[in-house]
Amino acid sequence: MLQKLKKLLGINDDSKDEILQYEIDLVTDMVLNYCRINEIPDRLENVLLAMCMNYHRAVQAGNEDTPKSVSSVSEGDTSVSFASAYADEENPGMSFLANYTAQLNRFRKAGWQ
Repeated sequence: MLQKLKKLLGINDDSKDEILQYEIDLVTDMVLNYCRINEIPDRLENVLLAMCMNYHRAVQAGNEDTPKSVSSVSEGDTSVSFASAYADEENPGMSFLANYTAQLNRFRKAGWQ
């Protein structure tokens, strides 16, 4: 999955392999926990890769030189605000998953919380 993610992100060297593997592991854990399953089904692998790509772009982990996303712009008496990559700052994992719940719910098992 790491090699496929690197191709999708246009990364040609191994300098970010540890960061990308961490992101894959983190997103995998989020999906497994949300769906209450023990392994990722084949039909969810592309969804997982899309989630990893979006997570990587939103967080920009390991890239201190890249500026973080802009939250607002002001010029004169005009101001424009943008939403955060994570709407729920206290629980970013769940708000990140919200974009994918339609696909994930098909694999979610019932359970008690």
